[in-house]
Amino acid sequence: MFEKEKVTGADIGIEFCGYKLQSPYILSSGPLTYGAEGMIKGFKAGCGAVVTKTIRKSAAINPVHHMGTVNNDSLINCEKWADSDRQQWYEKEIPETVKAGAIVIASVGHTLEEAQEIVGEVEKAGAHIIELVSYTEDTLIPMLDYTKAHVKIPVICKLSGNWPDPVGTAKKCLEHGADGLCAIDSIGPTLKIDIEKARPEMMSADGYGWMTGAAMRPISMRINAEIARNHPELKNLYASGGVMSADNAIEYMMAGAMGAGICTVGILKGVEYVEKLCYDLSKRLAELGYHSIEEVNRAALPNFPKKEYVSKLDFAFEPYKEDGKKKCISCGKCVAACCYDARTLSFPEMHVDLEKCRFCGLCLDVCPTGALTGKRAAQTEEDLELERKSIEFYNSFN
Repeated sequence: MFEKEKVTGADIGIEFCGYKLQSPYILSSGPLTYGAEGMIKGFKAGCGAVVTKTIRKSAAINPVHHMGTVNNDSLINCEKWADSDRQQWYEKEIPETVKAGAIVIASVGHTLEEAQEIVGEVEKAGAHIIELVSYTEDTLIPMLDYTKAHVKIPVICKLSGNWPDPVGTAKKCLEHGADGLCAIDSIGPTLKIDIEKARPEMMSADGYGWMTGAAMRPISMRINAEIARNHPELKNLYASGGVMSADNAIEYMMAGAMGAGICTVGILKGVEYVEKLCYDLSKRLAELGYHSIEEVNRAALPNFPKKEYVSKLDFAFEPYKEDGKKKCISCGKCVAACCYDARTLSFPEMHVDLEKCRFCGLCLDVCPTGALTGKRAAQTEEDLELERKSIEFYNSFN
């Protein structure tokens, strides 16, 4: 069980849509929030808010099987919305979760007709916030307009990375009065083949499913950052997609999100893992020099490049730590990752052939201990000329 008193680093509490959350982790709509029991479990583990499974007019009937892994950090699923009756959510699941002290976000989808029947009921049941979910922008905006006109609680819109322009949709949602945004929903359709049976692993009508987890994080990161850059005043933005560690959450916060959705990591490691994520987040923020989520929020946005940058890298190699122990573990990842065979390692000596090296930086990313580091070298006249030609060529096609 998460205990706020054990948070000894940075303050990880946030304010979202007018509510004080104990942490920025929001348990996203999914299998873990199937009902009050799962949502309360997430709250006790440290989640700042919990989102119900998406409530629709009829309970979902899911095929078997409808969830599977993609590598060890992502999932594919063809699971639908809540598989329990909406009346049960009004009478039991939402009230019980609220009574336990959790901030409840009621996920409502996917049509205007459903919003008209459901949003008032989840407000009466005690939900603190409504999250509207739709398959299309054309449906989402009318759902938003109706909901804002008929409930008093905050309303947020969940955006999809599958749409042609989710950043544009974000702008429309805010113009139509959305109190906040969630970006993004799962990515798809996607496909996984069971090679032993020579058929799709998902048993949906077409064999396709939707992807969540670490594989989608870079997609979601870009969308969240772009929304944040376009809307400097927006505070009520929470990111969803592949938060597997405290560092992942910080990435999203630096890109502009205030909160971080949790789903896949809770499924793969158990929702109790959120407790560790909370303590890790507090410690890691303090290590980076931040005292709160508010301080780290949008920290990366001023540092986005204004133009393409061409230069070399100045590499530094530290085979030993200050105490004399090995810092380089001779794993050879930096050598194996070099597409140009420019790097060699014969511990404690490392050599890079600067004639072969393209300064891509991958060797720095794959080093597990930080023994190999590098920084951008000062630009030479030759670099500046190459940069000019590159930009000129790019602009000729855009």
